[in-house]
Amino acid sequence: MAAPRRLDLAGLRRLDPLGTMLVLAGLVAARLPFVIDKANRIVPGDPRPLFEVVPWTAACGCALALLVAGVAALAVRAPGARLAVAVLALAALAFALGAAGDALTPAGNRVVRIAPGAAFWVLAALLGVLAADALARLAPGPAARVLALLLTVLSTGIALASGHFDHVSVMREYAVNADRFTHEAWRHVALAFGSLGAAMVVALPVGLVCHRMPRLRAAVIAALNVVQTVPAIALFGILMAPLGALAAALPAAAHLGVAGIGAAPALLALFLYALLPIVANTVAGLAGVSPAAVEAARGMGMTRGQILAGVEFVLALPVILSGVRIALVQNLGLVTVAALIGAGGFGTFVFQGIGQAAIDLVLLGAIPTVALAFGCAVLLDASIEAMQRGRA
Repeated sequence: MAAPRRLDLAGLRRLDPLGTMLVLAGLVAARLPFVIDKANRIVPGDPRPLFEVVPWTAACGCALALLVAGVAALAVRAPGARLAVAVLALAALAFALGAAGDALTPAGNRVVRIAPGAAFWVLAALLGVLAADALARLAPGPAARVLALLLTVLSTGIALASGHFDHVSVMREYAVNADRFTHEAWRHVALAFGSLGAAMVVALPVGLVCHRMPRLRAAVIAALNVVQTVPAIALFGILMAPLGALAAALPAAAHLGVAGIGAAPALLALFLYALLPIVANTVAGLAGVSPAAVEAARGMGMTRGQILAGVEFVLALPVILSGVRIALVQNLGLVTVAALIGAGGFGTFVFQGIGQAAIDLVLLGAIPTVALAFGCAVLLDASIEAMQRGRA
């Protein structure tokens, strides 16, 4: 009787662990509906698989790209190749979605909505993880990350402007709300960056005072921590009453835009939320400045003001910018919630879509919010790393 063969695990050990998990999840996702064919924006719609809704050539091309991405995730170790394959597969997946929209939308019909299905979202997320893992292995420098971001924005803009995605549900919602979208985008950016700018004007000197006076530091940080623990919607509500009373008592304040609802309570709340990360990082950055550098500057005859501006703040700048990054990304998200009190921004579409049970309208507000926060985070991270490399 022949001896039983031993299971050879050497081949399995050579498979990439992350890639194996991604491929297994992708095989499950492939059985889910690729798009949802809806008669209008509200009805649940009819789930449809990839090969049923996409022309044969586009469906085969998408499947082939996903197959190559799966093989690369399992067996390819070179991060550059993994990144290229993930990006190409994402492009093929997006192209198939646009082709499904064209194929399922009757000519001249402006009511039908072709929404991405579960398979599209899961596969896109898996390919995003594969691309992120490849980028982490490549460890690109700041300039390369900024260039990659610019290329992503440019290619996305060209793809959307081409008209290939005009029949996809999110783009249908954009076409209906194009004028409002531009207005709310500017309002979203103004609220986030305006509150951040005001917070920096206050937080930097407060952080300096806390650094110089350790006894005051604990009280200030504790107070700002209390503000940070208050839920956003609760803080918006708390600020509505005093601002409304102020506007009623002082017509000049009301003339300047101060009111119980709208941008005023949103700006004040976002300003308060942004203080803690900037103050805390200013204290940490100044505390991390080498005493030897300060002594050397003092030995060169520099005054205290010159040392503070030319040495301490310069050396602490990467840490301070890390706090600014946290505050900005946080505020970009919180502006969405501020739409509940009439502040505007992308949250207008999110909550309008929730009220109408229109998921596509929710995505019209949610996707640009996430993209804006991600882009700002990449730019600030690259700036911080460039400063740190320049001093190494």
